[in-house]
Amino acid sequence: MGCNRLLCYSVLFFVSGFLFPTMVASVGINYGQIANNLPSPENVVPLVKSIGATKVKLYDADSRVLKAFANSGVEFIVALGNEYLAKMRDPDKAQAWVKSNVQAYLPATKITCITVGNEVLTFNDTSLSDNLLPAMQSIHTALVSLNLDKQVTVTTAHSLAVLETSYPPSAGAFRQDLTGCMTQILNFHAKTGSPFLINAYPFFAYKANPKQVPIDFVLFQPNSGIVDPVSNLHYDNMLFAQIDAVYSALDSLGYKKLPVHISETGWPSKGDEDEFGATPENAKKYNGNLIKLIAQKKGTPLRPNCDLNIYVFALFNENMKPGPASERNYGLFKPDGTPAYSLGLAGSTSVANTSSFGPSTSAGTTPAFRSPPQSSSTGYLSISSAGGRLRLAGAWLLLCTGGLSALS
Repeated sequence: MGCNRLLCYSVLFFVSGFLFPTMVASVGINYGQIANNLPSPENVVPLVKSIGATKVKLYDADSRVLKAFANSGVEFIVALGNEYLAKMRDPDKAQAWVKSNVQAYLPATKITCITVGNEVLTFNDTSLSDNLLPAMQSIHTALVSLNLDKQVTVTTAHSLAVLETSYPPSAGAFRQDLTGCMTQILNFHAKTGSPFLINAYPFFAYKANPKQVPIDFVLFQPNSGIVDPVSNLHYDNMLFAQIDAVYSALDSLGYKKLPVHISETGWPSKGDEDEFGATPENAKKYNGNLIKLIAQKKGTPLRPNCDLNIYVFALFNENMKPGPASERNYGLFKPDGTPAYSLGLAGSTSVANTSSFGPSTSAGTTPAFRSPPQSSSTGYLSISSAGGRLRLAGAWLLLCTGGLSALS
């Protein structure tokens, strides 16, 4: 598989006309590692800094990554995969995990959050969902006992498929079968001060029916948009409408003040023949326009004064992810450190950085309960597999064939 070959590349990063302007302090990036050809974490540090990202989200608690980013100032979200939820119900195991995977790297590495599980509630697996909240509570209790709860929060990331209704945004509501479980989780967030995380991908709505869903509406391109008939708020892109549907769903359960962070969103630069819209041009428009919106420091129509806490998916293309071709092509970068495509953002000066890139060969110290990259989270392996995505895409299709028909 090429794991033993050392590939060295002299990489020239052009921030101007390429990626994030350095002024965008609120942009986060997802750093997945389901691949056998990624550069070592030490070489990823200057890459992350060169694009101006100040927050990184992992799908595990990789000791090599956390050590490499020590004293970098980059904020980290570390994670416990779905396969460890049952173990984390045990307070002793939870505390051992926090000591080994969080406390051991503080304060040099700025770990600010732990995600417990990924898209657990939409797997429709009671063995997972029944363990989710107890695991979150055990991890939080461990943080409290170690006096770390003021600097490290505990949360979990949800698929947008937790919503029963997403259009119009003002009618956003959680699935009725999840309401009881969701209410308990939301109560945990309110008590501990942690954010509600959602993974949102307008790409899936477009992929499901490209003839009816206007491409400009999903890519943040100029369009006439829609008006919510209840709130009278105007939306010119699907992501903001999806986010506000989540805010409305939270409000309907009495949690209006909970902060919402977008833990994943992105667009693939390549896909299978039936994955319409998965092109470098569309990926450039989606991520480039999104980053420009974040730089403007304005919120959604429903929450105009709330910061957009968004983590772009993903840092690298990951060649060992299962599923359709799009799964392996969400990266802003190829494994050799060169851009997968240009985002066309202007404003910063060119930055030259000559580094050696190639497959990581350092063994590192395996953290307690850390799983191998190819199974780092049963919820992360395939972002396109959640059962409810097509149902939500259908809801947006009804919107687009009605309120946006003039744009198609």
